[in-house]
Amino acid sequence: MFVKITAKRQVTFPARVLDALGVKPGDRIELEEGPEGFVLRARHIDRARLAPLRGKLRRGEGSFDLEAFRDNPDARTLRD
Repeated sequence: MFVKITAKRQVTFPARVLDALGVKPGDRIELEEGPEGFVLRARHIDRARLAPLRGKLRRGEGSFDLEAFRDNPDARTLRD
């Protein structure tokens, strides 16, 4: 299977690949380099796993930056 790289170095994956990865708009795909090439991994947060935090964060007091959380390498145990 081939994908085309645009002049802006963007890639569009076929729908069946994205469906197989289970990704949706807004999710991220992690590229992990290994000895035999790159591996694609879907990186989305199952919001149901955040349920234990419900009620512990008060509205209007501080904020939770989901993007910063996703980019935090120490948070792998809370991700898929």
